[in-house]
Amino acid sequence: MKTSYLLIYCLLSLLGSSACFEKNHAAASSSIAESTKHKATNPMESKIKLKIGTKTFTATLYGNEAATAFKAMLPLTLNMVELNGNEKYAALPSNLPTSAANPGKIQSGDLMLYGASTLVVFYETFSTSYSYTKLGRLEDVAGLAEALGSGNVAVGFEMEQ
Repeated sequence: MKTSYLLIYCLLSLLGSSACFEKNHAAASSSIAESTKHKATNPMESKIKLKIGTKTFTATLYGNEAATAFKAMLPLTLNMVELNGNEKYAALPSNLPTSAANPGKIQSGDLMLYGASTLVVFYETFSTSYSYTKLGRLEDVAGLAEALGSGNVAVGFEMEQ
């Protein structure tokens, strides 16, 4: 009889601790996801310059792995290709870490990664169904569309001095 009570007690204790584990695990996962989301959209202190012809624009990079890896590639000059009248894109020399998500809406001045190696500079605001990894954002987009023009363009990326 004592063995039966002991066995029931052990099983109940095991089930109770399993439920606690699941609850704590779910809370920890939620906290990690929120922390990752926060890092992807909060700027870090890294500022870069984009040089397009005679115009210079400043961008703030986000505090994520992709932005850090992109910063390590600088300085870099890319021949950016026109696409859809709203963006310029170019292949990077190597892949970057990704954490792609659909932003729903692209803002003029967004600097993003499509796939693992395509850098995109957006110069128009529009809705999208595509997923991107956020790299950073231009601080002032006045004159950006004009500087980029309607065709392909060379864009220099460098650390701000």
